[in-house]
Amino acid sequence: MRHKPALLLAPLCLAIPLPGTSAALADTTIGGKTVDCYCTDKSGARVELGQSICLQVDGRMFTAQCQMSLNVPMWREVASGCLSSRIAPQLVEPPADAGLVDPHI
Repeated sequence: MRHKPALLLAPLCLAIPLPGTSAALADTTIGGKTVDCYCTDKSGARVELGQSICLQVDGRMFTAQCQMSLNVPMWREVASGCLSSRIAPQLVEPPADAGLVDPHI
């Protein structure tokens, strides 16, 4: 089974040990403060781990989920194409034979 390559966009979870801290704590705290791990969309808005959005990259659109890989948040393609909430186009022209309809009702 061939896996699709992961797409990395703006990783924001720091795992760099600071002087005086151990490497084991570097991915959860920096200076005693918890590091939030999340992805960002193209406008820079925060997207939480586990959330899925529609991404457009190199002219193709696909559904991607914000996931962790080796302590780095990244986008992983989970479906080709994107779901849409747009309603299907409706018939805007009347039927061809409207002769039996009384327009004065």
